[in-house]
Amino acid sequence: MFDRIKEDIQAVKDRDPAARGSIEIFLLYPGMRAVRMYRRAHWFYKHDMKFIARWISQRCAKKTGIEIHPGATIGRRLVIDHGHGIVIGETAEIGDDVLIYQGVTLGGTGKDVGKRHPTIGNNVMISSGAKVLGPFKVGDNSRIAAGAVVLEEVPPNSTVVGVPAKVVRQNGQKITPLDQVHIPDPVWQQLDQMRKTIEALTEKVEKLSK
Repeated sequence: MFDRIKEDIQAVKDRDPAARGSIEIFLLYPGMRAVRMYRRAHWFYKHDMKFIARWISQRCAKKTGIEIHPGATIGRRLVIDHGHGIVIGETAEIGDDVLIYQGVTLGGTGKDVGKRHPTIGNNVMISSGAKVLGPFKVGDNSRIAAGAVVLEEVPPNSTVVGVPAKVVRQNGQKITPLDQVHIPDPVWQQLDQMRKTIEALTEKVEKLSK
């Protein structure tokens, strides 16, 4: 257990340039606390003491703002940076050396049964506000941009951005000219479509009134 804690602390030091010391990380980092409480809750969940498991996970959510279902499967050296607003679903699976920022959801779409949540590979970074929804895999060494909504499988060594998310880089090669700064605005796209519809209806009304 202590080896695992030391490993988690070192992972935070490696990933967070603001981390100053082991005691600070252990006592004051909400991501560290959430991971520790998840591991306790998961033990109870695996031993069919699900009420206690859920009680621990809900207590964790209240104290840290990070909600990890005790049924989720999480690998080694998970780093949760900032962390507030993170939700990880029951059937989510997370590999080793994953970095997750605040506001991330690893959730379902409401259309699936059984396996409902994503599988995240090793060494994946999920940036703030990203949503990964559905029972598919995000490949090893991939990057998900801030605010992206991922609805389908992501190949290994890929960078995805946008709503819905698209692969813009794979194996170090650019796929499309889209980047994180120039992500299409879905609200603007919807408004533009409504504008075109109104213009078309107005034109029809004018023709009928003549």
